Amino acid sequence: MNIVFVSLGSKGNATLIQQGSTIIQIDMGVTLKSVKKGLEYLHATPKDISALFITHEHADHIGQLSLYRKLDMPTYAGKGTIEGLTEEYYLHEGEAVDVGEITVLPFCSSHDANNPMNFILLAGGKKFGYVTDTGYIKNNGLALLRDCDYYLMEANYGVKELLQGPYPPFLKRRIHGKKGHLSNIDGAHYLLDLVGEKTKQIFLGHISDENNTPELAEATYREVFAENGKSLEHIKLTAIPQLTLQLGGDLL
Repeated sequence: MNIVFVSLGSKGNATLIQQGSTIIQIDMGVTLKSVKKGLEYLHATPKDISALFITHEHADHIGQLSLYRKLDMPTYAGKGTIEGLTEEYYLHEGEAVDVGEITVLPFCSSHDANNPMNFILLAGGKKFGYVTDTGYIKNNGLALLRDCDYYLMEANYGVKELLQGPYPPFLKRRIHGKKGHLSNIDGAHYLLDLVGEKTKQIFLGHISDENNTPELAEATYREVFAENGKSLEHIKLTAIPQLTLQLGGDLL
């Protein structure tokens, strides 16, 4: 499984996953130029993308969706996420969608959006857990996320940095709430129980420029694992700054 994180965060999101001749994309909140740059690592063009999966309707995830209209690309999302989407392309928790050589298994996230989703991706005997834009991970999602080969885990903020930072109180409450975002420490504690013998790579994404840093996110994970007697020595841990292309899976 090849993974290209084109961009993650409030400034735009898009991720590419490839297995054999199949390429799927998660979210389209960046420029077409950025996607094309990511596709170069897969020796592909936008016409080679087999399907698009959308987590939710916020602008940083679908703001550039119109750029794909001419490609007539199959687009999947939860009901109510995209206007005009027909029922055959609705995502339902626990109902797998097979696209070529990749299986996508959606599960509900907890965010202030219509029917938001996160994903398990299965391809080539590998399992990729994709978690972003959620205030917490629900039990159904936790069951699916155990012992993935690869993880993307939201690491939006440091708790102290958010609470003492410049945001107005209502925005701090939104981010820190159950329909907001995951903090460094919350994500670390989730993964403490989720990683297994197969786990090779953990990527931390959706890192706030105002309330976090990649260095702080990584340090928090290492501290939480060390305090609980678990090692990250056999796992590649990478915090991805905003607007930064990052390779993963078999490309890393």
